[in-house]
Amino acid sequence: MPGTMERYQRHTKEVQNDSTTMEHSMLHLKHDTANMAKKIELLEISKRKLLGEGLGSCTIEELQQIEKQLEGSVSSIRARKMQVFRERIEQLKQKEKDLEAENAMLCQKCGLQRQRGSNEEGGNLPSPENSDKSDVETELFIGPPESRMKRALQK
Repeated sequence: MPGTMERYQRHTKEVQNDSTTMEHSMLHLKHDTANMAKKIELLEISKRKLLGEGLGSCTIEELQQIEKQLEGSVSSIRARKMQVFRERIEQLKQKEKDLEAENAMLCQKCGLQRQRGSNEEGGNLPSPENSDKSDVETELFIGPPESRMKRALQK
């Protein structure tokens, strides 16, 4: 019987300790919640001021501080934008180099095929550089087509 009584008393003390600990934790959580609510309210006020709302109650010093914050933000945004532009320019330069190399390779390949074709057929392929007469008119002419025809006949 005394052993049972001791176990009962220990158990009730543990329950009391647990409830005391739980109450202490609850008070701590309530305090944290109140602090968080205050921080959120201050952040919302600051956000409104940065957006230009509710500036009527601000002092000159507060307005100057807001101006400095905005200028700092704008400069960091511009710096990031320039970094993105530089990265994009580098990517495009690399792409240009790759395309130039591919173009050179294709021109070389095309030149080799022309040589093979001329050797196999026994003649040269006509090229725009070698021909004196071209079917394409390359001069710029502004005016009605009749005067263009007269001009062509005069030549």
